[in-house]
Amino acid sequence: MTAASATIPVGASVGLENFGWHYPGRQYPSLAGVDAQIGAGERVLLLGPSGAGKSTLLQALAGVEQDPDGQSRSGGLTVDGADPRDVRGAVGFMHQDPETQVVLSRIGDDVAFGLENLAVPREQIWPRVHEALDRVGLHFPLEHSTTALSGGQKQRLALAGVMAMRPRLLLLDEPTASVDHEGAVELCRAVSRAVREDGTTLVVVEHRVALWEPVVGRVIVLDDHGSVAFDGPTRETLHDARELLQAQGTWVPDWVPTTRPPAHRGAAQAGAVAAGPAREGERPRGADTARSGQDRPPHASGSPAPRDGAVLLSARDLGVSRLQPPRRAVARERRRARRSWRRGETLEASARGMTDLPPAAEHIMLDVRAGRALAVTGPNGAGKSTLALTLAGLLVPVRGTVRASAALAGDAPPDPGLWDGRELISRVGTVFQHPEHQFLRSTVREELEFGPEQLRRRSEGAGSRRDERDTTADDARVEDLLRRLRLEDLAEANPFTLSGGQKRRLSVATVLAAAPAVVILDEPTFGQDARTWKELVDLLVEEMDRGTAVVAVTHDRDLMTALDAQEVGLGS
Repeated sequence: MTAASATIPVGASVGLENFGWHYPGRQYPSLAGVDAQIGAGERVLLLGPSGAGKSTLLQALAGVEQDPDGQSRSGGLTVDGADPRDVRGAVGFMHQDPETQVVLSRIGDDVAFGLENLAVPREQIWPRVHEALDRVGLHFPLEHSTTALSGGQKQRLALAGVMAMRPRLLLLDEPTASVDHEGAVELCRAVSRAVREDGTTLVVVEHRVALWEPVVGRVIVLDDHGSVAFDGPTRETLHDARELLQAQGTWVPDWVPTTRPPAHRGAAQAGAVAAGPAREGERPRGADTARSGQDRPPHASGSPAPRDGAVLLSARDLGVSRLQPPRRAVARERRRARRSWRRGETLEASARGMTDLPPAAEHIMLDVRAGRALAVTGPNGAGKSTLALTLAGLLVPVRGTVRASAALAGDAPPDPGLWDGRELISRVGTVFQHPEHQFLRSTVREELEFGPEQLRRRSEGAGSRRDERDTTADDARVEDLLRRLRLEDLAEANPFTLSGGQKRRLSVATVLAAAPAVVILDEPTFGQDARTWKELVDLLVEEMDRGTAVVAVTHDRDLMTALDAQEVGLGS
């Protein structure tokens, strides 16, 4: 039966017999000895710790995993009794990173792309496009630009494109990872309706177990070695294996790991003025007993850590936009502004403002404080990531100002947007929404060493030299990050071959390795199992106790509670 058939499709069956996958250059395989049979129309939730091979298994089922020398794959893998590479039209796969699936400039064309490749009759294409967009709650005109979408909206668009093709096997890799809670619930319902009505077989990888528990009928759990640890009906498996699932780091409903409390917890909060109200009923859980303060070593810039709670960055009447002026115009204006600053002239608030650009969010008033966490929340498309990049000096405000305190700016201008790369690295570290956008080296270890290397070069360029003790401390920090974030066995691996959760941990670690005074993180807990989530939280709390300011764009309310974060809500 073709995808263009008017009859209701029948779900595809899946066969796995001692299936394994071993990436070249890796010490251990990603998957080992996986045995499972999935019947047509079954709905399966695939669980396991970060790096257990969940994404690799989905990619192999989709027929897109590369094995050029024939040495990576082992055992048997079939979809409807055939090699997945021979039945790709029957399989719909949504990647962990939706950016990799957006191929055209308008959302309507992007959803229609797969249908056109399957030779679906023209009169059927656009009704399917409208239906798919409506199912995922992406209510924009068909000509709306895909580049103007937020990360969460692109995730919905990718899902719409897959669902429009009505595959017999639907593979979803973290489909709600970048979507706000309300949107995640809506997406789960949409997928549930679609697979039920179309008879589609579903395999979904997701850390939000509670969301998918009522949707699926079966749970398969992979262990740390990429083998099947549990396989059975949803409720029985989650109940009977609860303790082991927790030990593995698998998220189970109504459980959050205990984390190290910030030293300031329980102190009076001061700081950000929310740009929008917090949602009704959202309150932090009972605070743990605060630890006593501890000595805070200097940051990598060599300046003493600012006083606990001191303002490091402030935004006043800030308007931010995803659309930016031409790069040459921005560079020219930055050079002019730096010359003015060197002459001792005051930087005007409107000097670089581009008021003709449409704002993604505006009227933002906030303070980023030493040793404190700030959480930027809001629905998809509210401008959260755009605000983070603007605070980091990487995007131009459309109005208002971002200013660094004298303690943070030091010998640089007060406007972070005027800082060059070497000035930024010791002051503000940024973790992008998509980790791949910041990888520069060929191995995990080299990525972690990059920030400290740049700091050493900056010191030498300024006429000073970090002594051997500094170099030893940098090396020790790299080794500690590798160990704590469970990247030791991947130290020599190429960063682009890591799983989504591993890439996220590496992107956070590369920023922390340089020990900046302000850390800005976009969805830092994306794709993490409970163990690595706990390690990330504990690392961030340690940074806060050193005096580091943390700004997190997040939908993770457990992270907000663990960091005792002040909330800035964007949008309605």
